[in-house]
Order: sequence, then C-alpha cells, then structure tokens
Amino acid sequence: MEVKSKTIADYRVHEKDTGSADVQVALLTQRINHLTEHLQTFKKDHSSRRGLLIMVGQRRRLLDYLHDKDLVRYQTITKKLKLRR
Repeated sequence: MEVKSKTIADYRVHEKDTGSADVQVALLTQRINHLTEHLQTFKKDHSSRRGLLIMVGQRRRLLDYLHDKDLVRYQTITKKLKLRR
C-alpha cells in the first residue's frame, strides 16, 4: 500500500488527484512490471499472462488518450516511466 501511495504522490496532477490518466498509467506500469517478473519465473501461468495483456491494453488506451488531449503530459509521463525509447 505504501508503494501505491508513493506512486500516486509522484504522478498526480494536483493535490487531491488519485485518478487522472497520469496516475492510472503509472499504477498500471508498476503492476505490469511486477507481473512480468512473476511470469519469467512461472512460465505456465496463463491466467496471469491474460491479465497482463489486459493491463497492457488498458495502459495503451490511456496513453493514446493522453497523446490526443495533452501532448506535453504524454511526453512527460512516457519519459518518467521510460516507456518510449
């Protein structure tokens, strides 16, 4: 829970922000990274793999939304999370 609170604090847009696209992308990225490590150990865990793919799709849609609405926020979040090379 501490990690989630820290992530929200790092990526929020304003003081009481908990659900902006920036925060959602950061939380999804955190969960995706954790699940990726899990799947490297447990290669046959297909239900977790399906959940991972769903999360990646959700993050992609949120990033597309940010790209369309506010290009500066999109570039900032992708640079902070190191999503684009």
